[in-house]
Amino acid sequence: MHVGYKRMEMNSLVFAFNILATVVWCAPPRCEPGDEILGRCKGGALEQPECAEIELSYCDDMPYEKTTFPNTLEHRSRQEVEMGPEYLLLSVIHSLLKGECSPDIRMLGCSVLVPRCDTGAVVKPCRSTCEAVRKSCAHAFEGIDMAWPYFLDCDRFFVSDQEGCYDPLVMLRASQETALARMSPEEPSTIIQFTYQSNAQMINVLKKTASKCSDVARTYSIGRSVEGKDLLVIEFSDNPGQHDLLEPEVKLIANMHGNEVLGRQLLIYLTQYLCSEYLLGNHRIQTLINNTRIHIFPSMNPDGYDLAAAEVEDNSDPEHQEGHVYNGWTSGRANAQNIDLNRNFPDLTSIAYSRRRNKRYRTDHIPIPDSYWFGKVAPETYAVMKWIRSIPFVQSASLHGGELVVSYPYDFSKHPLEEKMFSPTPDEQAFKQLARTYADAHTTMADNDTDRCGASFGRKGGIINGALWYSFAGGMSDFNYLHTNCFEITVELGCDKFPAEEELYTEWKRNKEALLSFMESVHRGIKGIVKDEHGNGIKGASISIRGIRHDIRTAEDGDYWRLVNSGVHILTASAPGYTKVMKKVFLPAQMQKAGRVDFVLKKAVLEPDQVDFPAMDTYDRFDPYNQFERYSLSELGENGEDRQEKPWWWGYFTQFGESTPTWLLRSY
Repeated sequence: MHVGYKRMEMNSLVFAFNILATVVWCAPPRCEPGDEILGRCKGGALEQPECAEIELSYCDDMPYEKTTFPNTLEHRSRQEVEMGPEYLLLSVIHSLLKGECSPDIRMLGCSVLVPRCDTGAVVKPCRSTCEAVRKSCAHAFEGIDMAWPYFLDCDRFFVSDQEGCYDPLVMLRASQETALARMSPEEPSTIIQFTYQSNAQMINVLKKTASKCSDVARTYSIGRSVEGKDLLVIEFSDNPGQHDLLEPEVKLIANMHGNEVLGRQLLIYLTQYLCSEYLLGNHRIQTLINNTRIHIFPSMNPDGYDLAAAEVEDNSDPEHQEGHVYNGWTSGRANAQNIDLNRNFPDLTSIAYSRRRNKRYRTDHIPIPDSYWFGKVAPETYAVMKWIRSIPFVQSASLHGGELVVSYPYDFSKHPLEEKMFSPTPDEQAFKQLARTYADAHTTMADNDTDRCGASFGRKGGIINGALWYSFAGGMSDFNYLHTNCFEITVELGCDKFPAEEELYTEWKRNKEALLSFMESVHRGIKGIVKDEHGNGIKGASISIRGIRHDIRTAEDGDYWRLVNSGVHILTASAPGYTKVMKKVFLPAQMQKAGRVDFVLKKAVLEPDQVDFPAMDTYDRFDPYNQFERYSLSELGENGEDRQEKPWWWGYFTQFGESTPTWLLRSY
């Protein structure tokens, strides 16, 4: 009897153990911390969905009234949704994105947090809607350095039309179409808000513009400022991101001095104008973009801009009518290291002057002396130098403020003791024509009766040789000319460095045609390709013009552009290891585009180098001690991990402690 009882007890334990093992085996896997919120596992057994009223204030305008709990993210109640970082993000998204993509993003998120419920079953939102919103709004998140929210993953939380989805934005689209139908029909036009933009807003506008015109535009960064701000460029081309054979490259730069802000705003407006007009079918703009690679760099000194903008006040005192007031004339001019960026480039002009008596010496592609790198080089300067060495720019304009005139190289006087001495380059005539292109197209710059800021440039047609105006060394325009193929002018846009906001539209009207004409003027002079006998382009071949001691060099595939005025010219193409070829060219004054002159060079035995001036550093040697590469690398923490400062919006979410949404950090 006792043995039978023991056997019975043992069988009961085995049976109980088997039941427990079955329960444990069939239970869902245990979630690791953070896995459940990322949708990698289920927090518990699935509950039978039940339809309930939507009671979330930020989701009360959805095109349905019933939802279900648990929802798609396994929130089991309205209170759990309201306490989650996802709902907090939707509640502040309008402010974070400055009204962009609102309410699209909010309603898309609500379709996941409070999914549609029909007769006890969940109906998921359409993947096509999610993909359309992401395509048009991803730039807004990038603009504030925020990752695309995980719960808006179009592949994980949305389904296709074939699976019976619904469009959560259907009512929103209908109301927008009704509002548009009520508007009086007008000719399509570009709409620009003529206001100032912060650095974050500027980046947002550039990325939004590139997204809107993704077929012909893209943004890219050339580096970071001292305080870590992106030095962002937007490019327009029919083939963004690539140099096309015989397509000239032009660049526009502004805000080199942080307190000279009009040029920055004009370039922001220009990017919006080019994109919008291209889409509207403007033939002039389409021709320009389809035949030119345009690089627009609105802010070279974003740190200085922040300092200058902090000194701007709007005086609302009724007894004083000043309105917008800028309190400083020089605050923000320099970068965060107190370096004037337009004095920080290598002084190659002095080298050109010292060697000009040598008949074989030419003022082009002068290498950067090693001694330059022992000085204080700003990261912004370094970034621009790497940029202009990597792209075969033909011409450029740097927009400044403080006067109303266009100046051109040289900016450094040929006599060091003379501060106002006419100091022309070998391409004086080409530079004068380039400067006149902008000044003549400006509504007032070339007029004799235009009010100036103290100087009388009207008699000169609104243009002047830089050194004749005032001399300085280390300027960006001289460096462009002496180190690369690029011809750069400096455009002084007016006396007021930080004009009132209500003046921005007027300034845009004054400068719009000048900016367009300047970009179009790159299609003049001579262009062509230098090839070998097998039809291969020769990189780095020199194009010389008799009487002009300044050569330009061919790009990667052997193509070149040479800005030169009309007339008869003797061109010579040469390259190491090849024979020289000479051609006589006549450029009529009425030519509206560059003349085509190609060269075919034959292999030859090189003659000994007969140049008798002292050897210098080679042109290809850049940053020889690699001491400035750190500006392009992320700072590392104690354990080697990336250590990056949290973005400004992170404070919105810190109240969640362990549940802070690290999925919103782009670098996490």
